[in-house]
Amino acid sequence: MKQSLQLRTSQHLALTPQLQQSIRLLQLSTLELHQELEQLLTDNPLLERLDDPLDHSLRLLSDGAISQQAPSGEAPSESGPQEAAPAGEADTYDGPAADTESTTAEADMDWSDAGRSKAPDDEDARPQIEAHHCTLREHLMEQMRVTVLELRDRALVELIIDALDENGYLEEALDEIHARLPEELEVDIDELQTALSLLQSFDPAGVGARNAAECLALQIKRLPGIPMVTRRMAVAIVEKHLTWFAQRDFNKLKKALLCDDEDLREAQTVIRQCNPHPGAAFASDVSDYVVPDVIVKKSRTGWQVSLNNDVMPRLRVNAMYANLLKQKKGDGGEGAMGAQLQEAKWLIKNMRQRFDTILRVAQAIVERQKNFFSHGAVAMRPLVLREIADTLGLHESTISRVTTQKYMLTPHGMFELKYFFGSHVATEAGGEASSTAIRALIVQLTGAEDPKNPLSDSKIADMLGEQGMVIARRTVAKYREALKIPPVSLRKSL
Repeated sequence: MKQSLQLRTSQHLALTPQLQQSIRLLQLSTLELHQELEQLLTDNPLLERLDDPLDHSLRLLSDGAISQQAPSGEAPSESGPQEAAPAGEADTYDGPAADTESTTAEADMDWSDAGRSKAPDDEDARPQIEAHHCTLREHLMEQMRVTVLELRDRALVELIIDALDENGYLEEALDEIHARLPEELEVDIDELQTALSLLQSFDPAGVGARNAAECLALQIKRLPGIPMVTRRMAVAIVEKHLTWFAQRDFNKLKKALLCDDEDLREAQTVIRQCNPHPGAAFASDVSDYVVPDVIVKKSRTGWQVSLNNDVMPRLRVNAMYANLLKQKKGDGGEGAMGAQLQEAKWLIKNMRQRFDTILRVAQAIVERQKNFFSHGAVAMRPLVLREIADTLGLHESTISRVTTQKYMLTPHGMFELKYFFGSHVATEAGGEASSTAIRALIVQLTGAEDPKNPLSDSKIADMLGEQGMVIARRTVAKYREALKIPPVSLRKSL
């Protein structure tokens, strides 16, 4: 076969680096966006951030150092801080939230006077240090030091404390703990049992229990102001019939305990005062906070959507480097800094486009879900990504990226933008009902039901059918499980 060269023309779609960056910034959450931005600011010296809190702190420290170096009879010079600021004031390229007047006001502010206006002993001027978090082990060890005097007993109690889990339970059996101890210590199993009994007398009540039944029984025995008959019945329930109690099988409980509804109701009230996880209060859980990207407020003309300025970074190109590149442009000496200048311009443009797209999508969502903002989740209408995409002239994948991990603050709470999209269920009138509205109705129906005669899934489906929403029983069960609502057998009470 003879080899030859042929020239062909064809069309294909290529993603430019600018477009790739735009897509990546659009799908990032607020936290991921700021992390990405910090990396870009580190790699590109031509990019600056106007709202950097560290920059304000450094200016405050530098002004304080200047005021300390000035003679006692002279005021610190005002020219120092103001001569360092103009480098940023002459920049041309601002981010989406850049405000010339506010930037100038920040640059003209006398930070040294603001720092000297507070007395040194002002509580607001002192650094706020987080209080030490007391763990369960530290809490128990402190009680042991006060109540246990013998060193041998302290060692045994500490051994059991170290075997507790985060909920305060002793998962390892005493026989296993005893088998791990060296024989030369001559520790008897009865000594370990005594140490466990001593630990179980500590606060919080129920600590050191080996199972849920023992944990509840220890707490019931220490509850004050309970009649002896009720206390004995409650202890008997948790020690012998805890499974029936969890399943709310009250008929079997009444037969086994030979009691009536009133006695069982009093014992149930006592058991509900107990905490099955006594050590959970000492867990160091870190709260996760969500910052909204858009805010919805009620005005005279309707519902208004605005971007959250606190999450919008204010970017610009460094004026000094830009002027140097402009001077060397005729000499052909741009080099790598010329590429970094172009990348900084791209980033500012893509950042502006990101927030503009989020705002447009949020406005379109609010326009179609006005009933939700006025009446709540029960008035949510069905909505799909294609509907918003066709309205804004964007692709569905773009709408999906915008609505992922982006949050909206509303009078009803904070929701992810994806919350406003949901499938539809046909109604008898030929219309459609949102699955979100059906979930809200299920919550309302189960919240207003009679605890002695709770609604079954079939009954809920029938009640929704009376309102014109044709829905199967298994669909009700699916929605109920998604809402973490227990089944009818576990919602029944005396």
